[in-house]
Amino acid sequence: MLSFLSYVQTFLTRTKREDDDRGATAVEYGLMVALIAIVIIAGVTAVGINLLALFNQIAGELI
Repeated sequence: MLSFLSYVQTFLTRTKREDDDRGATAVEYGLMVALIAIVIIAGVTAVGINLLALFNQIAGELI
């Protein structure tokens, strides 16, 4: 009976630790997604500004 209780206690302790790691991992993934989104927004903005300048130059040459 004592070994069974030890087994249950060990199982619950391990389960509790795994839950804590999952929470930290979710936060890390959230931060990575936020960073990737910022990089994508910055890249699209930079390309958009350059593309607008290119279209304005082409439109100026056509007129």
